[in-house]
Amino acid sequence: MNIFKHHLSEIKKLILSEKDSLNLKNIDNLKGINLEIPPEQFEYDLSCNIAMVLGKKNNINPKTLATKLKSIFLKKIKNFSEIDIAGPGFLNIKLSKVALLNNINSILNNNTYGSTDSNETFNIEFVSANPTGPMHVGHCRGAIFGDVLANLLKFNGNKVTKEYYINDYGGQIRNFVESVYFRIIEIKYKKEFPKKENLYPGIYIKDIAEKIIKENMKLDFNEFEKNFEFLKKESLKCSMELIKKDLGLLGISHDNFFSETEIVNKDLVNKAVNKLKEENFVEEGFLQPPKGETNKNWKKIKRLIFKSTLFGDDTDRALQKNDGSWTYFANDVAYHMDKVNRNYKNLVNILGADHTGYIKRITAAVSALSNNKIKLNCKVCQLVKLYKNGEPFKMSKRAGDFISAQDLLKEVKKDQIRFMMLNRSNDVELDFDFDKVKEKTKDNPVFYVQYAYARISSLLRILKLKLFENVDLDEKNTNFNKIEEKIIRKVFEWPKIVESASRQFDLHKIPFYLYELSTLFHAYWSKGNDDQNYRFIENERIKRKEILLTINLVATVIENGMNILGVSLPKKM
Repeated sequence: MNIFKHHLSEIKKLILSEKDSLNLKNIDNLKGINLEIPPEQFEYDLSCNIAMVLGKKNNINPKTLATKLKSIFLKKIKNFSEIDIAGPGFLNIKLSKVALLNNINSILNNNTYGSTDSNETFNIEFVSANPTGPMHVGHCRGAIFGDVLANLLKFNGNKVTKEYYINDYGGQIRNFVESVYFRIIEIKYKKEFPKKENLYPGIYIKDIAEKIIKENMKLDFNEFEKNFEFLKKESLKCSMELIKKDLGLLGISHDNFFSETEIVNKDLVNKAVNKLKEENFVEEGFLQPPKGETNKNWKKIKRLIFKSTLFGDDTDRALQKNDGSWTYFANDVAYHMDKVNRNYKNLVNILGADHTGYIKRITAAVSALSNNKIKLNCKVCQLVKLYKNGEPFKMSKRAGDFISAQDLLKEVKKDQIRFMMLNRSNDVELDFDFDKVKEKTKDNPVFYVQYAYARISSLLRILKLKLFENVDLDEKNTNFNKIEEKIIRKVFEWPKIVESASRQFDLHKIPFYLYELSTLFHAYWSKGNDDQNYRFIENERIKRKEILLTINLVATVIENGMNILGVSLPKKM
């Protein structure tokens, strides 16, 4: 149960029935009224801004209105036991013991506590790295972001397809295949690998070459053009195997792989362009010179242009290059037309740091292709900087000129990578310190959350109890202490965190919240070392049933949160 939504609904219904007695002539559909968590010093369960919102709209002093509302709420809403008026008119509300226990029981009986119960369709395209070699660290952040977003949306009841767009067409692919070819020639015919611009130098190219030779011993590789299509197929297969292996080590798998070559072979670009032409969104014309380039240097060539400014873009976009061939953007338009035709309600693209300038044009294309019916949400994952022993982490010779995902996985475990890659907002750069994520201290968030769960598990082993066993409590004999109340309020906040993270795809809110909850639990555990009144166990028995209830609540939320993050929960540490 989301207690904020539930009790806000109660308040709004009551206001509608009491508006005349409160002399409220303007309620404006009760817009702007919300229930939040009060500041910690107030020790209340809910805080409502209703007196300020309605007071302003009706020219009534907020504190005067708050006094009337307090009286009505306490009289008419049985779940409210105490209300305090704070500041300019905030109503800080304490739930009755019955309401508290009902909410707690509702949580413990719901294995998807926090879910927003949505039912929409999503296509999330992420990673989509050029298949010219293994994944690098930059790909890892976007890969984990996309995977966790899929987990979150599924947790909320949505149907999600995780998609990888294979950029297997164009100049970069030709350079990649040529690099493999020269490595084959080097291995098989002892000819030196050429010092040619645009070739890929990584040792992994040699590995691919050796695998192709081993599987095709009798093939004559002397002519590049003659063998290009075969080498392209085999090289891409090997490269995608590397990428899928890296993704698997990070706990990531895709539902669908879509090939750019397939777009070309099926003539999807012409189909997409013709569709846009029918809607008068494409014209033949001339582009203006790019900023900073003079008209004298700019070659004015007539070409097909997408009118993306009609859909909020800064400038219209070329669909053709100077030689008349399709631009990369044209291929991307065709790919997104295919996604639109697959009838997803929501499209999501997870992009790298260098793709920020691409968002407006592809968003415009999706709007044009879907008649503004389908939303494309693009999230950019900024760069990751790696540090070890206080120094920037060096790239590997095997990868070439980048730090590979395999380098990262050799240093730290999957759980640490997944948690820490999400511990800051995706739109800011992330410093990833190997030493810090290996620490077994409070300063290492992933360890601290896992340790909270392990402590709970060890406690239950001692008591010979199972997690989530029924705890019989009644309001007359239940008395939570101040620390337990604080933890319970934090647990009540979980659905708001899920809702907020889901609304704007702010995934960093989940690990941050889990760390805060775990910190409260650890503080409670440590309190028992200093004060025997707060100890959990006495004579090998749980001292109070309220303790058992509290740790079950903490475990429930940590399980749900860490499952969304795709991070394991060891029962012993």
